[in-house]
Amino acid sequence: MEHNSDTVALGKFISESTYEREKHEIHITDDEDEIVLDFYDDKTKTIHEVKKSDKMEETHKWQVKFYISVLEKKGVEGVTGEIDYPKLRQKEKVELTNEDRTKLQEIRKEIGNIKNMEIPPDTINKPFCKQCAYYELCYI
Repeated sequence: MEHNSDTVALGKFISESTYEREKHEIHITDDEDEIVLDFYDDKTKTIHEVKKSDKMEETHKWQVKFYISVLEKKGVEGVTGEIDYPKLRQKEKVELTNEDRTKLQEIRKEIGNIKNMEIPPDTINKPFCKQCAYYELCYI
């Protein structure tokens, strides 16, 4: 689904054309999670996530926090994140706090509950849904 999204393709193009010298699309998988980092700086232990706009900034932060938690689970300590908005020429630092870790555990539990439902919850019908990489899950 996500791999067919025009929005994801545009984001990939922006990432690759803006950060040409970096390693792109680092895939990390285990029994529970499958993530794709836009790029990762080994020296500074920084996850970089490239976004075209800051419209969904809070969502972007939680995405990076989740990525940090996955790396921590794999034993990588001291990881931070950075959201890069090349078109806006802005960067947003992201760190994972103990409160965030607790919130992520709650979110994982909620996701597990939804996955186990016989009938999925109703759609939320928000304007951003039409641009979502997972639109097909809810509407098709």
